[in-house]
Amino acid sequence: MSELTYVEAIGQGIWEELERDPSVFVLGEDVGSYGGAFRVTAGMLDHFGPARIRDTPISESAIVGAASGAAMMGMRPVVEMQFIDFISSAFNMITNFTAKARYRSGVAMSLVIRGPSGGGVNAGPFHSQNVEAYFHHTPGLKIVQPSTVRDAKGLIKSAIRDPDPVLYLEHKYLYRRLKDEIPEDEEILTPIGKAAIRRDGDDLCILSYGAMVHLALAAAEKLEEEDGLDVSVVDLRTLCPLDDDTILERARSCGRILLLHEATRTGGLGAELSARIAEHAFEWLDAPLMRLCPDDTPVPYSPPLEEVFLPSLGDVLNKARELAAY
Repeated sequence: MSELTYVEAIGQGIWEELERDPSVFVLGEDVGSYGGAFRVTAGMLDHFGPARIRDTPISESAIVGAASGAAMMGMRPVVEMQFIDFISSAFNMITNFTAKARYRSGVAMSLVIRGPSGGGVNAGPFHSQNVEAYFHHTPGLKIVQPSTVRDAKGLIKSAIRDPDPVLYLEHKYLYRRLKDEIPEDEEILTPIGKAAIRRDGDDLCILSYGAMVHLALAAAEKLEEEDGLDVSVVDLRTLCPLDDDTILERARSCGRILLLHEATRTGGLGAELSARIAEHAFEWLDAPLMRLCPDDTPVPYSPPLEEVFLPSLGDVLNKARELAAY
């Protein structure tokens, strides 16, 4: 067993896939001698060489374009965005070419675009965004976001092996705050498209992903201690495709659903989840569907303002108690 942080688990997963498959290579800004903006690729250049760990110019569109061409020729590129916010510069390439290429040509497009997302570290509006909703509307893309160390490793390995392009969102608040013991001799592959029930319960269910899963779990413990509520917590893990079976089963068994996410409200994932539950499990609900997420504003730079912007433990407790009261 070795103790890994969340960010180390991502790097270890990439390293293992580089060793396993010679078609895997890494490209991005400062991924070589610098080791990546958050040190995910540290040591890889010395071990695998510049042909497989490739520094690029500061042009996200060109980086994704080069990776897409390589993927069409049978390679498995892993693209690093220094901050996921900068993926907007590659939006056209991702949505109008990469995501559609397999549909148009029948050729597998096995590439991963990964990068740090989310707030809570006072990084301001240009380095704290959650971009999943922009891409959730794009057929052909898969989107994942791990909330645990084990899934950080398991999802990056599964994403690299997947025949479709995968957007891998890693929450930077968790990078060095999470640690876990990971077996050194175990092949860890987290299935894409399958949610995880982190806590079972019958009274209500919190659906979440990323860093908010830990807030949900903390709230569930407190609700049990103080209110006697048996709260289920579901970690979506894969945002596209969603695990409808688990989501709808929880709606039917619990009857009360709280949708918790860090991305802003309008057009966020909570809206899609609400629609699916209303369409397929409405008659099982004992209370209105409730969403808890930030208001429609850029992520504040000011620490006190960002604290107000992000859902807090108190916010989750209040919303869950309101839901349970129905």
